[in-house]
Amino acid sequence: MGKKGLPRHIRKRDGSIVKFDESRIVRAVRKAALEVLADNARAQTIAAGVTALALKKISDRFKTTAPPIEDIQDIVEASLMEEGYSHIARSYIIYRHKRSDIRQTKSALGLKDDLKLGVNTMQVLKKRYLLKDDTQAVIETPSEMFRRVAKTVAEVERDYKSDVSADQAEEQFYAMIRGRQFLPNSPTLMNAGTSFGQLSACFVLPVDDSIDGIFETLKNMARIHQTGGGTGFSFSRLRPKGALVSSTKGQASGPVSFMSIFDKATEVIVQGGRRRGANMGILRCDHPDIVDFIEAKMQKGGFENFNLSVAVTDRFMADVGADRDFRLVNPQTGKTTTKIKARFLFDLIVNAAWRTGDPGLVFIDEINRHNPTPQIGRIEATNPCGELPLLPFESCNLGSINLAKMVTNRRVDRPRLTETIHWAVRFLDNVIDVNNYPLEAIAGATLANRKIGLGVMGFADMLIQLGIPYNSPDAVDFAKKLMRLIHAESIKASVSLAEQRGAFPNFRKSVYAKQTNKRRNATLNTIAPTGTISIIAECSGGIEPLFAISFVRNVLSGAKLFETNPYFEHAAKQKGLNIGKTHAEIARQGSLQNVKDIPEDMKKLFVTAFDITPDEHLQIQAAFQKHTDNAVSKTINLPADATVEDVRRIYLTADRLKCKGITIYRYGSKDRQVLSFNKAHGSQSADGSPLCTADGEYSGGCAAGLCTF
Repeated sequence: MGKKGLPRHIRKRDGSIVKFDESRIVRAVRKAALEVLADNARAQTIAAGVTALALKKISDRFKTTAPPIEDIQDIVEASLMEEGYSHIARSYIIYRHKRSDIRQTKSALGLKDDLKLGVNTMQVLKKRYLLKDDTQAVIETPSEMFRRVAKTVAEVERDYKSDVSADQAEEQFYAMIRGRQFLPNSPTLMNAGTSFGQLSACFVLPVDDSIDGIFETLKNMARIHQTGGGTGFSFSRLRPKGALVSSTKGQASGPVSFMSIFDKATEVIVQGGRRRGANMGILRCDHPDIVDFIEAKMQKGGFENFNLSVAVTDRFMADVGADRDFRLVNPQTGKTTTKIKARFLFDLIVNAAWRTGDPGLVFIDEINRHNPTPQIGRIEATNPCGELPLLPFESCNLGSINLAKMVTNRRVDRPRLTETIHWAVRFLDNVIDVNNYPLEAIAGATLANRKIGLGVMGFADMLIQLGIPYNSPDAVDFAKKLMRLIHAESIKASVSLAEQRGAFPNFRKSVYAKQTNKRRNATLNTIAPTGTISIIAECSGGIEPLFAISFVRNVLSGAKLFETNPYFEHAAKQKGLNIGKTHAEIARQGSLQNVKDIPEDMKKLFVTAFDITPDEHLQIQAAFQKHTDNAVSKTINLPADATVEDVRRIYLTADRLKCKGITIYRYGSKDRQVLSFNKAHGSQSADGSPLCTADGEYSGGCAAGLCTF
């Protein structure tokens, strides 16, 4: 017999027996009452009274047995009706039916959800992350996946003398991953504890100017893609089209032609059997084939597995501003091949980006001003989405803190955030040691510098909870302060690890060599486009704004789910708004700005990507870049009617703000998008109007899809 004669245990739907917890009844009734009344104090009072009556009924009926959970819920419904709260009982019943439908859907998928995740989240986990047997049947639950990852990464602790045991680290890692306060990059979730064992997302491979060198790199790319990683390349060392090939006395075909081979190879390699590969192709602005590179994606279907960026120099940007001539130089001979108006070349870049979204810009001199190991080499390329400048053969593992989980009572929970940062840095440093690298050269370069990329997701969710509009000066100021804190605490964590484990081997050749405190890692922070891990975390992607308030989700099985931002729903209920009538209108527009009956303060707070001006997007990117030692991946989303001049201004402003790279996407500039507002790609409401539609793995950012990597 339990407290007050209550049963000690209840029987769940799967037959398992768990401890009876009366607080769950209180929460369920309070949630139903709050949804109807939009009054927190009244909801709490009603929950207390109804729960007391329900507990008496439970005590009278179940004295010695463990009741089924359905019987408990029936008693709660009856208690609500008996107390005269039939309208609240209706809300409670609807919630029960909704949860039942979700359970049936997951059961039909052959999934066991032990964390009560959303249907789309479970679909993504099933397809990409959860382990399967030889028949492709899923053989682990989400919490078992998180345990697998935590245990594998914590084992590294046994190799070091510290005050943290492997068991302690495992529990800490497990708690923050299971609670989705922090998630590592996809390859870590997929491969930790498996025969693959390759845990990094990002690689840069050199491309040497020889047939042997080019095809060796192609082979290495294939090996990396097979294990779930993405690759970045600078093709700037390749001799230009038409240059002499001394061994055959023939003519070189140029970097763009070789890029097409890499593109086709990527097409047929599925990463770790779970997703298609992704690449970044970079060419310097002074390469003789730069015009061909700029226009590479103009042809329909060209280079679909590549993001493209031009590596622009300080000299080039200065020449653009002064309208001067700019020299194109053969990388093989170092001789000038021709001169071209810098502004003309810049116009070609801007026009191509307006038409296709590519190329972006990589500010290569700005990147190398922040290169932590200039004695080791000059950085020439980045990972597929541009947020990780890396030396040749370097790899880096990423992880992101879910900022949505770092708010308590409308304030940043600084102690929780700080603790999460320190454990996350430790986790990512451990990954470097446990990692199974695809090449010895990659292992050597990675272990020598021990670069990690701790970033964030859920930034838009955090702003909403704090009451700060994304497109406001307050948001920019807050972003600077937040990232300064994250970077400072990341340094403290790395210094602490260095005291226990030693500095990264190239420390004495780094820019930190004269500092008193050694560091464990050459770089610490990266703002990545979190893609599917923010789907798992059920938060907004990276530092992107919300992409829509209400929309239809095309889940991986082909089904369609209607989703509404939970923070908007909560705010609407608190204001007593009946948004049921406006849901379809919001979903048609994706935005609140032109929807009637929505208060102005809510329209101001709940802005979406296309409500925000390009300059406002850029200010947020620059704010995070100021205190990020790697780089920031953020898409400047533009409406379909944006002009070429809009793109030009964005690229020039990004240079002025000291960004390390810039990417734009004009809505509708690609045939297929992962976000759609029109009839050609969207679902329709009952009256035939098109609804905003998003693919199952889209969480914000580039609507073209490659940045969901």
